[in-house]
Amino acid sequence: MSNPQQLRYSKEHEWLSAADDGVATVGITEHAANALGDVVFVQLPEVGDTVTAGETCGELESTKSVSDLYSPASGEITEINQDVVDDPALVNSAPLEGGWLFKVRVDALPDDLLSADEYAAFASGN
Repeated sequence: MSNPQQLRYSKEHEWLSAADDGVATVGITEHAANALGDVVFVQLPEVGDTVTAGETCGELESTKSVSDLYSPASGEITEINQDVVDDPALVNSAPLEGGWLFKVRVDALPDDLLSADEYAAFASGN
């Protein structure tokens, strides 16, 4: 599985890009996309909503289950990925590229985000 070094990861299996001009991109990891199975519906926060790190901000529905989506950082939603809303399968086919979920103007990064190596160990149960 691919866990790019430049991203940070939550224990809820979301990734967070570096904040470009204070805005970071959020998605779910390849590990989470594989565990979910085929994603058929995505509910995302709305532009202008405020999200809190570690709190539920949406959900992903797959052929297997419905899973909560957590925000890995606190801040204001600046953009959602309408392509994922229109075609939820992008979450499975490109979780680290075209399947990103939303962008957030980050207030502060939580201290408990994992590096790529730490996340790989966490996701494998080590």
